[in-house]
Amino acid sequence: MTETASPESLTTPAVRQTPVRSTYRLQLRPDALTFADARTIAEYLQQLGVSHLYLSPIMTAMRGSTHGYDVADPTAVSSALGGPNGLRMLAEEVRSRGMGLIVDLVPNHVGVADPRQNPWWWDVLTHGRKSKFAHFFDIDWSTGNGAGGRLALPVLQSENDPAALSVDRSGPEPMLALHDLRFPIAPGTDGENALRIHDRQHYRLVSWKVGVCTYRRFFAVSSLAAIRQEDPKVFELTHRELTAWCEHDLIDGVRVDHPDGLARPADYLAQLRRVIGPRRLLLVEKVLSNREPLDAMLPIDGTTGYDALADLGGVLIDPGGERALTDLSRRFCEHGSNSAWIGNNEHRIKRAVAEKMLVPEVRRLVEAIKRDANAETFDTMALTNATIEVLSFMPVYRTDYAPLAGMMTNVVTKVCKRNNELSVPLSVLVTALSANGEAAVRMNQVCGAVTAKAVEDTMYYQGARLVSLQEVGGNPARFGRSVLEFHLANAERAQRWPATMTTLSTHDTKRGEDVRARIGVLSQAADRWSKAVTAWSAIAPAPDGGTALFLLQNMFGVWPADGRSATAVPGLRERLHLFAEKAVREAGLKTSWEEPDLDFEASLHQWIDLVIDGPVGAELSELVAKLAPHAWSDALSQKLLQLCGPGIPDIYQGCEVWEDSLVDPDNRRPVDFGRRLSMLQSLTGTPELDPSGAAKMWIVAYALWLRRERPDCFVDGTYTPLFAAGDVGGHLIAFARGRADEPPQVIAAATRHSVRLAETGWGDAALDLPAGTWTDRLTGHTFTTRVRLEKLFTRLPVALLVR
Repeated sequence: MTETASPESLTTPAVRQTPVRSTYRLQLRPDALTFADARTIAEYLQQLGVSHLYLSPIMTAMRGSTHGYDVADPTAVSSALGGPNGLRMLAEEVRSRGMGLIVDLVPNHVGVADPRQNPWWWDVLTHGRKSKFAHFFDIDWSTGNGAGGRLALPVLQSENDPAALSVDRSGPEPMLALHDLRFPIAPGTDGENALRIHDRQHYRLVSWKVGVCTYRRFFAVSSLAAIRQEDPKVFELTHRELTAWCEHDLIDGVRVDHPDGLARPADYLAQLRRVIGPRRLLLVEKVLSNREPLDAMLPIDGTTGYDALADLGGVLIDPGGERALTDLSRRFCEHGSNSAWIGNNEHRIKRAVAEKMLVPEVRRLVEAIKRDANAETFDTMALTNATIEVLSFMPVYRTDYAPLAGMMTNVVTKVCKRNNELSVPLSVLVTALSANGEAAVRMNQVCGAVTAKAVEDTMYYQGARLVSLQEVGGNPARFGRSVLEFHLANAERAQRWPATMTTLSTHDTKRGEDVRARIGVLSQAADRWSKAVTAWSAIAPAPDGGTALFLLQNMFGVWPADGRSATAVPGLRERLHLFAEKAVREAGLKTSWEEPDLDFEASLHQWIDLVIDGPVGAELSELVAKLAPHAWSDALSQKLLQLCGPGIPDIYQGCEVWEDSLVDPDNRRPVDFGRRLSMLQSLTGTPELDPSGAAKMWIVAYALWLRRERPDCFVDGTYTPLFAAGDVGGHLIAFARGRADEPPQVIAAATRHSVRLAETGWGDAALDLPAGTWTDRLTGHTFTTRVRLEKLFTRLPVALLVR
């Protein structure tokens, strides 16, 4: 859609932006979904009602990357995906259909797993601090850096690895070879002995176990080296392509990956806003901690939607199941996986992460504190302990956003009260932070890394009360949300962040939306689940009770609901084994990535097969079949509430039908778009709730078509909570949307806690409709004034009413 040229556009290129009404996330990958492939499914997405394709990173990534976040060359569009011409053709294709593109920007880090593929990194390894790219990276070249002033690369797997070093002379330039890896040899340092050559380089290969890494990483991932966007030259070079896309009107918005890792995110986002202009959508992957507000001073349109995900899933959790599931967790895990357990363990896990996993980052932070406080001779151990203690009590990713003013003060005060012996090193820390220099920057960067690795990647794999709550941006200490909480959160979103993204699934979620919805139903059948798990533990004893409770919920979430056994679903057994291995290693209780306990893991794999092939699997199938209608009800409810609620809804690829994804890489599997197109084109009447997923596609399509038909009712539209009359009215979640200063035009209504409702029925519960005649787009039924809920939900557990 081309907008009418304004007087201002006579001197600047006309921006032919398509208003963003909804997005559809595509995980591009060279082996499965390129720009050309995306062009072929553009017609399907147009028919589905999507307004914008939301692309995963499109710059040149490491060869074989299935996600694109390991960018090897941030100055070039990936040729493996189709290159600049492929991107242009995709943009033209979607523009011709009245659609647009949102791109995923990765400003924080680049991939360095294979140095040969990253020209900047290769040059730094070759020339050291004299490299023209040395200042692009955040590298510690000091002589006290643990590597003798060299760039430490933690790539050695064992003590015998140095003996495997050799010289590869097969190419035009000799290289040091370590197994499949290659490293440059600086000019004038070649020779016959590989070890002696290595000792003359600007880098030093070290074991990943010794805790030495002299460049800032993405969290603890040594294959991702952080870059310094605060350097104007780095920003200009890494955003040159983005600037061109905006100048040529190829994109309508930007998603910023992990801005919390940058030196000063607010400054970066202000600079980025100047590049893309005032009208393009700007979203940030910001994980908001419990009740943390989004900084309204930032020049952004909102987040990527984890806050909305927590609300949408939480309102469907039945608080009546909290006690039984907490007791079950105590029996199997020796703790309740509740707020008390989280409060007691978050600090401990954060300390462990800081002391073991993020040793290099903490070491550099402490050295910066000493410099900024002019306290170079202060006791390092005491200062490190005090700094880690502050990091471990920090409840947010970083504290330098405007609404969090005073947060650092509160945490330092709390730490000092808990341990008065830390008052002196804390005074050094406070002096350094007050200077607002390097130490303040590093404190916030390390704080985010500690929080992410400790909470999302460790603690969320240790709890087992109700694992659907253990999600990115979630808070498992809160056992769901009330309807009142849900409406207030939505109302605030509509008023303050009308163009924020909302989501239910991403490439980073621990479980897909329908898996979470089914697991959430266990809150409505807590006693039944507790008895079943207790019986199963006697039939098939597991090597660890807590691990079994955690995994059984996930098995329940992905188990086939069509009457088949798990063995009949291609690949499911292998996927469950891979998920279990990742889960227990992330948890770090019985085994870990650093020190895997192969005996424990072998016994765990045997237990998984015993469950799948034995009587437990058969009983699990029966339970899944009984609760499947309620799982589908919750899945449809959260989907409709997302699609019609405030914000811009994102649909993760394939999630327009039932999906059973677990954590990555499981959620990045290729999607069968041909099947989805056939399903969409074959829909002729209100589908039944069944394993096909047609009902979900029906709801997605009608909701997206309505957003396209009446866009003003959604982004920037009004939001009005609606409540039902009657004893069971609390089973309804409903709201109206409309244009400002006009009567409501759309009503979304959904069922909650359907297990209990199946026993009581809707009874006399009714919803008073605003004046007018209302038609349910999903069923064709028409209503006026008051509608009994048993009639409203005769065919489906949701309704989409239009005036």
